[in-house]
Amino acid sequence: MELVVVMITAGSAAEAGAIGDALLEAKLVACVNLLEGVRSLYWWRGEREASDECLLIAKTRRELFDKVVEVVRSLHSYEVFEAVALPIVECAREYGDWIRETTVPGPADES
Repeated sequence: MELVVVMITAGSAAEAGAIGDALLEAKLVACVNLLEGVRSLYWWRGEREASDECLLIAKTRRELFDKVVEVVRSLHSYEVFEAVALPIVECAREYGDWIRETTVPGPADES
């Protein structure tokens, strides 16, 4: 059971908080960090853009990623939003156990 960190940007701290609360309530993530004051520089529809955003850093199981994205999609204001999963290569055993115990069973656990 692979653990991942999911990075999600939101247009405001309020939006990020709503997304984080929904993910926690559904037990799709064990923890969400909200980092306000993130400045994003990017291309959008052929133009250079810049935005102040809030970054969510969520810890979960890889098999829950699709469900995480569904929740984010239902609450996010962006047409195209960031939801990127990065593998947790190593972590303290107790921390990994806590993520596994805190999140709901995923499809791989239900078989």
